[in-house]
Formats: sequence, C-alpha cells, structure tokens
Amino acid sequence: MRADDEKFSIVVRILFWIVVLVGGPIAGIYLDSIYFRERLTDIPFHVFTFLVGVSLAIPLFRAASTGGRELARRGRSESLPRLRTDRLVTTGIYSKMRHPMLMGLAMLPIAEALMVGSVSYLLFIAPFISIVVVILSLTYEERECRRKFGEEYDEYARRVPPFCLSGECIRALFFGSGS
Repeated sequence: MRADDEKFSIVVRILFWIVVLVGGPIAGIYLDSIYFRERLTDIPFHVFTFLVGVSLAIPLFRAASTGGRELARRGRSESLPRLRTDRLVTTGIYSKMRHPMLMGLAMLPIAEALMVGSVSYLLFIAPFISIVVVILSLTYEERECRRKFGEEYDEYARRVPPFCLSGECIRALFFGSGS
C-alpha cells in the first residue's frame, strides 16, 4: 500500500469517527425532540443512562487500546509514523481475532447514546453505525490488509476469525490478557 493511500485511509477513518461521535448525538437529540420529547427532561433517566454508558464505554476504550498497544508494539518499525503499520501482527489479542480494535469501537456508539441519554440514538442510530463499522471492517479493512500483507494475511485470515465472542476472547479484549 502506498504511503499516500495509507494517509488518506487514516484521514477518512478519523473524519468518519468525528462525524459519528458528533453527528450521532445531534441527530438523536433532534429525533428525540420529535418522538421522545418527555425523555429530554427526565433527569433520573439521564443519570441512569449516563452511568450505564460510562460503565460500558470504559471497557470499550480498553478493548480498543488493547489492540492499539499490540499494533504499536509489534506492527510498525520505529521510523514509521504513528497510526501506520508495516508488519502483520498475529500475537496477543490478534491471535484470537483479526479486528479487536474495531470490535470495541463498533459498540462505542451504543455507549455514547447511553451517555447522551438519547432514545433515538440508542434504538436507531447507534445500532446502524455499529453495523456499518462491522461491514466496513469486513470489507474495506480486510481488503486493505490483503493488499498490504498479501499471502501472509490470507493465511492468517484462514486461521483467525475477524471477531470472536468466546469468553476467552472477550476477557483478552476487555482486560488485556491475550498473548
């Protein structure tokens, strides 16, 4: 993969998350003002959903950072800029699933919807965004990895699933005990 293509890919991903994390709550609150008006001023509801959302967001960020630390440690040469990789990582959490960071990030809109306390965001927008993240990782991310690492990635993909929901995988993802 060319350096310019990789830079473009990183910029697109960052912009995607900015749009999701800013646009999701705005759209959710707007729809709530039409369809769930009574929830907008329900303080106990907002306190409860905020606490649940924070409780969910903490392990989701931990999941994303578990994968990120493994990539930073083993996925790039020292001379390579942050957020870029030049080595296929197949150890740690990556020995259990190919896209651990995206698995955690796919659930992040649900946690954000709870923190915002938006019924519309929680029921409609966040699940849609989560599905889009999974689809993008199974198409775009996979294609990018195959282009970058070739046959080595194809072999890895035959052995390791894109996501894993077993208890062992979830523990490794959320508590960083994957080796």
